[in-house]
Amino acid sequence: MYWEDNRDENTPYVVSDDVVDLVYRISCRCLPLDHAHSFSMAVRENLSWIDEEEQTGIHLIHGAESGNGWMRPKDAGNELLHLSHRSRMTLRVPKHRIDDAHKLSGQTLDIDGHRLEVGQAKVKLFSTLTTQFARYVVVPQGIEHDDEEAFMAYAVGQLRELDIKVRKLLCGRAHAIRHPDSDLNTRSLMLADLEVEEAVTLQQQGIGRHKTMGCGLFIPHKGIRAVHEMTADKQS
Repeated sequence: MYWEDNRDENTPYVVSDDVVDLVYRISCRCLPLDHAHSFSMAVRENLSWIDEEEQTGIHLIHGAESGNGWMRPKDAGNELLHLSHRSRMTLRVPKHRIDDAHKLSGQTLDIDGHRLEVGQAKVKLFSTLTTQFARYVVVPQGIEHDDEEAFMAYAVGQLRELDIKVRKLLCGRAHAIRHPDSDLNTRSLMLADLEVEEAVTLQQQGIGRHKTMGCGLFIPHKGIRAVHEMTADKQS
């Protein structure tokens, strides 16, 4: 006979530190609104090992959002993202690369002519919140960027490969990210009612391509209301 008791629900879940976020202080007045490619290139020039690590990601830098006293610009080609002293940059790295990633502190990055001075970083473990949100997930070739049903089917397939059961899935804003080869069509994606272990796995692994350009990276979300509102605010 093989008998396995259910896990004690009173036992606290311990978040693994196999993959973490490194959150850096920065000094930078402004950046191009669409800085994904230039920012990625600047970081990768200083940390040449990034492309060797599948679990590494580079979060895009975001300033104030609408509803906080300032409307985020929408003209990616001509407008700038103005940053405050509270703005941070974040890298997602496996544990064995933490020390290597700390070497970025003290460097100055040139992002399309804008200087970004990188300060000290702190390690941040992943959240156990069971609602997770990705601002940008790349729509793969063969799927039209406005075919929401096909994109969601693709996302479900990616999640199942991670052994994540899809209970609530919401596809949101469409957005194009500039790339020298061809623009990346992306959609935002939200998952709710995850198990804690699933939420952590999703942050560790992400889904899709171009994680070093901020795509496929999930962050905790406290609720679904704002994401629902995004579905009515789509941008090509």
